[in-house]
Amino acid sequence: MVRVIGVDPGTVSFDVCGLEDGRVFLDTTLPTVEVGAEPRILVDMLKAVAPVDLIIAPSGYGLSWVRIQEFGPRERLQYILAREKRRGNSFPIRGMAEIVRLLRESDLPAYFMPAVIHLPTVPEHRKVNKIDMGTADKLCCAVLGVYDQARHYGIAYEETSFILIEVGGAFTAIMVVEGGKVVDGLGGTSACLGYRSLGAMDGELAYLLGDFDKELLFSGGAAYVAGRPDIPPEDLVRLSHTDERARIAWEALMEGIVKSVAAELAVVSAPREILLSGRLCRIEAVRQELADRLARFAPLRRVEGFAQVAKEASQGAALIADGLAGGEFAELIEVMELKGATGTVLDHLYIQGAEALRRKYLS
Repeated sequence: MVRVIGVDPGTVSFDVCGLEDGRVFLDTTLPTVEVGAEPRILVDMLKAVAPVDLIIAPSGYGLSWVRIQEFGPRERLQYILAREKRRGNSFPIRGMAEIVRLLRESDLPAYFMPAVIHLPTVPEHRKVNKIDMGTADKLCCAVLGVYDQARHYGIAYEETSFILIEVGGAFTAIMVVEGGKVVDGLGGTSACLGYRSLGAMDGELAYLLGDFDKELLFSGGAAYVAGRPDIPPEDLVRLSHTDERARIAWEALMEGIVKSVAAELAVVSAPREILLSGRLCRIEAVRQELADRLARFAPLRRVEGFAQVAKEASQGAALIADGLAGGEFAELIEVMELKGATGTVLDHLYIQGAEALRRKYLS
């Protein structure tokens, strides 16, 4: 019996999905504010369902298969990619450092997983001067996408081909799968506008801002454009019909996604379909608008998944954990070549000062 768990640390919720011999035994969600205030809630939940063979832990910007017992200062730097003096407020989710500490003390079989940029299936030239091509949780969504398309059409994993749009509560990311492998990605901080994040930043803006806090990357998105940073996405959709700023925000969000998908068609010219996942894809108006705008490229379908409560990333993490533990989805992991992930997120920088960055964060 293979018994595993995947955890997704979302901006709004922590989602936890467990599989036992390929069947769901744990399917739940916890508000992020509650986990941030008391991280022990999450770890106690994981301990309560032990023993398990493997847990995919919240993995931040991605690490190349690091056991929780091996997680040290070097891994912590890569995990959050934040400067020393501002590290305490560098993650939008409070309590992450405490979660890691508690996991280490628990002796649970937890692993940190890679991001898109670590994958051998992404050609080197696409990684040039990139860091965020899709964080670990976004890669989990792509894994679920491969599983979902193969099941939906009754095809082999090797036959899957799609562009995945992950529209989360903060970031928007785009990933490309061809032949069952992730071959490219635009991460939340390098892609189009997100619901709360500004996405890719204009280099001139970055220069004018100078030495800015990392929290800035989690601002400037559609909700900020609308002038209502805390507005629920459902309300912004309704306001877009009557409020000018909300209309601009909606158009920037939707058109930005379409432009990103169009750009990725340079990588995969004839995807079988465009898949949609993330918190905003639960809104019918968002799904319909994107289906209409993207129809000229390929049909759009929401990822179905297999859990009732836990979001897509935690389901993908559970599939990965099962495959690594030799379970039902071992073939999925082999086809996607996830075990071949290597290196760090700073390996492909060629700008002035790149070596200094590597010395600072990797030494």
